[in-house]
Amino acid sequence: MATLKERLQADLADALRSKDEPRKAALRMVLAAIRNAEIDQQRSLDDAGVIAVLQKQAKLRRESIAEFERGGRSDLAAKERAELELIERYLPRQASPEEIEEAARRVIAETGAAGPRDLGKVMPILMKEFAGRADGRQVNEIVRRLLGG
Repeated sequence: MATLKERLQADLADALRSKDEPRKAALRMVLAAIRNAEIDQQRSLDDAGVIAVLQKQAKLRRESIAEFERGGRSDLAAKERAELELIERYLPRQASPEEIEEAARRVIAETGAAGPRDLGKVMPILMKEFAGRADGRQVNEIVRRLLGG
């Protein structure tokens, strides 16, 4: 089975053949970010490392979309949205808020967490469980709400 990085490279080759300019540009940007991460870490990234880079790229796109919309630049926001859509195709299915809340309730019960001070008991377990499938900020908000913080 091909690695995620190999799949991205194959899709870039396909985009080049089909002259799909927006897809080609987005895939080149993502692959450049992966190469930069490999250079920084001085090693080749496995699928988990590539997913981490893709998540970072997706987060950057979401932030850019918000900024462009605030600035009234719907044309640039649309371009970023298209890139985000492409990046999300390669990410694992994201956990729903309901899934996160269910797991958070279970972990809170298991750890005996009783209030906002116990956030540190719950968060590491949940972040490990939802690695690559949930945004840390979203998990944090749900746990805080459940702990009464």
